[in-house]
Amino acid sequence: MIRVVVLVVLLALLPVAAPIAAGDGGEEIVLERFREYLRLASVHPTPDYAATTRLLLAQASSIGLQSRVLEYVEGKPLLLFTWTGRDPHLPSVLLNSHTDVVPAEQPKWVHSPFAAHMDDAGNIFARGSQDMKCVGMQYLEALRVLKASGFQPLRSLHVSFVPDEEIGGHDGMEKFVASPLFVELNLGIVLDEGLASPASHYRVFNAERSPWWFIIKATGSPGHGSKLFDNSAMENLMISLESIRRYRKAQFDLVKAGLAAEGEVVSVNPVYLKAGTSTPTGFVMNLQPSEAEAGFDMRVSPFTDPSGLEDRLRTEWAPASRNMTYQFKQKEPLSSKHGLPLITKADESNPWWMLLQEAISEAGGELGKPEIFPAATDCRYIRAQGIPAFGFSPMANTPILLHDHNEFLNKEEYLKGIQVYVHIIKSFLSFDNNEHEAVDVNSRAEL
Repeated sequence: MIRVVVLVVLLALLPVAAPIAAGDGGEEIVLERFREYLRLASVHPTPDYAATTRLLLAQASSIGLQSRVLEYVEGKPLLLFTWTGRDPHLPSVLLNSHTDVVPAEQPKWVHSPFAAHMDDAGNIFARGSQDMKCVGMQYLEALRVLKASGFQPLRSLHVSFVPDEEIGGHDGMEKFVASPLFVELNLGIVLDEGLASPASHYRVFNAERSPWWFIIKATGSPGHGSKLFDNSAMENLMISLESIRRYRKAQFDLVKAGLAAEGEVVSVNPVYLKAGTSTPTGFVMNLQPSEAEAGFDMRVSPFTDPSGLEDRLRTEWAPASRNMTYQFKQKEPLSSKHGLPLITKADESNPWWMLLQEAISEAGGELGKPEIFPAATDCRYIRAQGIPAFGFSPMANTPILLHDHNEFLNKEEYLKGIQVYVHIIKSFLSFDNNEHEAVDVNSRAEL
């Protein structure tokens, strides 16, 4: 049975902090709040969610937001902050981010990954600086600015900080989306994470590839290490690895030739190999093993024929004729509950797309053409409900370093991103053309 703990804190009468003001120490305070969040080791396999909860609740309190702490799984809090609009019956806006981060190999970092060191160039080094503690804190800083300015929203706004996105989101966003509370939010549009852009424009994503994680196992008779015989476990696995490598190369060649974007092809990468007989002193070298297996991270474009791809897996990569089997560790659907591709429209038929473009332009930014996110985010759970969602992280002129060593974000890009969100949030919360919201904005769009 799902255990849900709800804590509601009404904070509307609390004072709010001043907006960012250059020259009076305001920027330093804003940057320190970001760095304080980065210093919290909410890292798998044992993320410190208690610490992130305390910090984020304190920030929501200082801004004047209603706060709820939801535990669909004990010890994995999901925070939901709300700013109620003048007309709460209108479809609301959700800004989502996740509090967890992936592990970091500390010896390979120039600065400690949880020290949030800022160098002389203003680069802030930390795990989560791009993925995606920056975005979560930028949401709150933008709301701090809007609250202090006296802005009154027409629509209600919700800000969610969810756990476990980096390990699939099954105990976070997936359970949240399945809850009655999620339906009650009556969402019209959702923003979630995107990627940094090495160019001067911002990137935006209106779809993403679905993760298909699978394991191939091969069996065969054991034999002496010197013996040549057919259908050994290792031989059969090596044949499959070569077949998968050729498929991967063909998909990658399309990207390198400029014929497809990374998110438009299928990626399949081996992530582990396991075989052999081990002893306390090492592997036995003169014994061919009777079992061998390999794990693969495959990401499937929404343009892919899923039945054809699984046929390839069954008949070519793991055929029973070679004593092979396969199983999925994770297999996400490519279509919504309505049978539509999980692609949010990014054209004039979707008013939220038009508002997003205009707001970013007004903030002095430039938005690139919509892309398919090459990995997977919590947006897939949102789009599966037929709700439009865009992945967007305001990081231009920035190398893509999510999950990489020495992940960093420059302070100027971080501060600029806050102002971008100020424009986006104000535009979304002021939108009063409810008539167009009945448009199916989750059907397939030209990319």
